Amino acid sequence: MMTTARHLLVFFCFLLLAGQEVFGQEVKVDLGPDQIGINETFTIKVTLSNEKIKSYDQFPEITGFQKQGISQSSATNIINGQMSSSNSIIQYYKPTKKGQYTLGKFSITINGKPYSSPGKRITVADAAASNSAGGGNAYDPFADFFGRSNELPEFVEIADDAFFSVGIDKSEIYAGEGFTMDISFFMSEQNQAPFQFYEAGKQLDGILKKLKPANAWEENFSITTIEPQTVELNGKRWVKFKVFESTFFPFSEGKIEIPRVPWEMIKYKIAKNPSLFGANRQEDFKTFYSAPRIITVKPLPPHPLKSEVAVGVFQLRENITTLEAKTGEGVAYNFGIAGVGNINSLAAPKRLPGTNLNTFDPNVRQQINRGYGQVSGTKEFDYFITLNEAGEYRLDQYFNWIYFDPKREVYDTLKPQAIIKVTGESKVNEALSGQRLGGIYDKIATESNQFLNQRYKYYFTNAINVLLLGALILLAVIIIRKK
Repeated sequence: MMTTARHLLVFFCFLLLAGQEVFGQEVKVDLGPDQIGINETFTIKVTLSNEKIKSYDQFPEITGFQKQGISQSSATNIINGQMSSSNSIIQYYKPTKKGQYTLGKFSITINGKPYSSPGKRITVADAAASNSAGGGNAYDPFADFFGRSNELPEFVEIADDAFFSVGIDKSEIYAGEGFTMDISFFMSEQNQAPFQFYEAGKQLDGILKKLKPANAWEENFSITTIEPQTVELNGKRWVKFKVFESTFFPFSEGKIEIPRVPWEMIKYKIAKNPSLFGANRQEDFKTFYSAPRIITVKPLPPHPLKSEVAVGVFQLRENITTLEAKTGEGVAYNFGIAGVGNINSLAAPKRLPGTNLNTFDPNVRQQINRGYGQVSGTKEFDYFITLNEAGEYRLDQYFNWIYFDPKREVYDTLKPQAIIKVTGESKVNEALSGQRLGGIYDKIATESNQFLNQRYKYYFTNAINVLLLGALILLAVIIIRKK
């Protein structure tokens, strides 16, 4: 009968909330009494009218008191046929010893908005008698009606099945090869302990300063929301909450040490005897720790271009406008590199020495994809080629691109497959005449073809002859003296 009465009362309240207009939103911060006994509790209560409490900051610390947990409650009022609702959150404080203490001015953020309180002076006296008027546990006239005790509920901690992880996909790589790091919190599907994230962004900023390798290029996966996903580990199903993911490409060999880092979660204690109107859980905290990791970065095998080549798994995707052209015509050629690796660092293909094929520096386009634990994409180099002599042109004799494949552990070369057949008369001379050589060549038609330095040449020649004659005379004198 009592259970039916409770259900009817709750149902009636919901009907009134759905059918009536509510008052405007109000926020009120209530502080406990000025004086309490050493056996009583002091409270800070924040009440939000006509809106649910979705988020809140930590309550202030009070010297001489120890936090004892948080409870939430809700109430409904009907005044002149109008209904209003209120939601409250209460922080309990237990005094540690008698004396006078000051709760200074403080501010607390509720649902993203700050609210302030001037604080107060609190006196902790001798133990108070049970149900005293000045105590923090005032008598509740409805407690007996609903069969509830007037004492604070007893909360118990539920064993959890969860862990925090800093994961890496590889423990040994080559210099320039990427490894992916993800930071996640895991809960098994059988976990019963209630958790909530606590200042995830602030915690993440702190631990990334310890985790990120200094001498590496980073490709961040830009996780903006924490979304649950179901994964299977060692034959067991888990709910994974990923908070960070990046791929790092170390520049040089050596050891990368990823230290053990903490991650704090809000873990609620559950009321031992839950009630319909009372607080049925209490906020608490638990710190989880990741396991340390070490990544070995190996040097690349010996090669003349060891310090220049890209590292990854790549393939060539080439496009050309035509395979048959006439002399003097231009051909658009695209040398595209696609694969898994540090796409941003890929250099243009090497231009090999060759005659009768002209080109300029290419236009460059790239697309980078970050997903499924790796960085992939394409980088395209667009060339405009001119051919001024008839013949067959194999582009692999003019372009190539060398890289190191860490999976096969070999150096490899991407070479074009295209062959261009060119017909028509030679355009070499036309190409030269059409070019502006500049400099002294621009003055050929206007300047005299007579040497301007004949007089200087005459003086120079005579000076050389005099020096030679002097040298002969000196040599003759030296020979005569020796004899």
